[in-house]
Amino acid sequence: MEKILVLDFGGQYNLLIARRVREQRVYAEVRSYRNVTAESVAAEGYKGIIFTGGPQSVYAENSPKCDKKITELGIPVLGICYGAQLLACLYGGKVSPASHAGEYGKVEFTHGDDALFKDVPELSVCWMSHTDSITALPECFTATARTANCPVAAMSNGKNIYAVQFHPEVTHTEYGKKILGNFLFGVCGCKGEWNMSGFLKTSVERYENALKGKKALCALSGGVDSSVAAVLLNKAVGKNLTCVFVDHGLLRKDEGDKVERTFRGLFDMKLVRVNAADEFLDKLKGVTEPEKKRKIIGEEFIRVFEREAHKIGKVDYLVQGTIYPDVVESGAGDAGTIKSHHNVGGLPDVIEFDGIVEPLRYLFKDEVRAVGRELGIPEELVSRQPFPGPGLAIRIIGEVTEEKLAILREADAIFREEIASAKLCDNPDQYFAVLTDCRTVGVKGDARTYGYTLALRAVSTDDFMTADWTRIPYELLARASNRITNEVRGISRVVYDVTSKPPATVEWE
Repeated sequence: MEKILVLDFGGQYNLLIARRVREQRVYAEVRSYRNVTAESVAAEGYKGIIFTGGPQSVYAENSPKCDKKITELGIPVLGICYGAQLLACLYGGKVSPASHAGEYGKVEFTHGDDALFKDVPELSVCWMSHTDSITALPECFTATARTANCPVAAMSNGKNIYAVQFHPEVTHTEYGKKILGNFLFGVCGCKGEWNMSGFLKTSVERYENALKGKKALCALSGGVDSSVAAVLLNKAVGKNLTCVFVDHGLLRKDEGDKVERTFRGLFDMKLVRVNAADEFLDKLKGVTEPEKKRKIIGEEFIRVFEREAHKIGKVDYLVQGTIYPDVVESGAGDAGTIKSHHNVGGLPDVIEFDGIVEPLRYLFKDEVRAVGRELGIPEELVSRQPFPGPGLAIRIIGEVTEEKLAILREADAIFREEIASAKLCDNPDQYFAVLTDCRTVGVKGDARTYGYTLALRAVSTDDFMTADWTRIPYELLARASNRITNEVRGISRVVYDVTSKPPATVEWE
């Protein structure tokens, strides 16, 4: 199978590069620069290598670097942002703090004659995000693109090494897909024959062999990710898999019962439901800091799973529905932590399982859905709204209490009902309510009220790494607001979140 190596130097959107490669039916895998040698790269038979971005300055003392020999294997290399600067340094060029305090956002660039820019207009828009720039080209390299403030927006050695200061992987780069395609097909000679059915076949075979004779426990939340992970592992190991659904008391309205009904008869899977609301809420008493909430929930999940594993007998592995946005936001490798997901950064240091199995760890949400369809999971479940593992705990700002949970469940259900009944042409990819810790004055029946402010959130996205707030019709928002303030006790005011990701994240905590 032809494949591309995405060498990870700690950027927040590194797997987005792999995703863009996969979209063109070429398999890409992300590996940390720490775990790769020239010998291992040569042995894998990669068709090309992409150096990713990263948050550090390449000239800093402890900045991430790889062996130059990796670039001397004759395999085509494309450096992006930090990756471009690293290539410049490896070959004797110079990188310095950028003039004009760097470039951020959409920038026009022009290019010359270069394989990377075949059929790309001479003038187009790219997405820049850099504080450093290549200020002196390496010997035998030429600048192939520039912007008003960046003389080396791209460079090439005219053979097999290419570099761009901008980010072709983000949708804001007008011809980013074409530029990556030129590298994949024009430079690397890929054919584009990979698809999700191939991924599924390879994954099932891998776990059939790796977990042969072993018992596994799957942490099933009923969401898309854990459901797909459960069915995939069930296909691989069958009765050696037990799915444990932990009702932590932080679910949406009627969700626990729906999950149990769905999975009792689905794919003949073994399912255990654990009602642990009291212990989760007890652990969260008095806790207001979001990261602490996530870590408490992450650890408590593990302890419940360990307890259930003891009842089953010896269980070797814990299966989780971790996907790449969970990993990258939790701070993978040299990346900065945005928020610790309960199943990644929220895991305790010591667990009783021999290991953790994460079959979807390097997939995006839409790719997970595609795998689910390949597995024959019902569309209703595959297309289900994303719901974070910590549940409503991170949609309640401040301390989590039973009273707040009751308020939020009702308000969230109303908002979701209104969107479902509106049958919009383009439904948001995720929508929910957030109970803020802000109380405001209101008036009902000529009397003063002092209740919570509720925020409604809806976003449109294809990968959940970036997202735009959804322009929901005012009439829909008006109906939702009217119903919530009239039907839910304790809410005085409803607001709508109009912030995209970035600078915000999809969830509030």
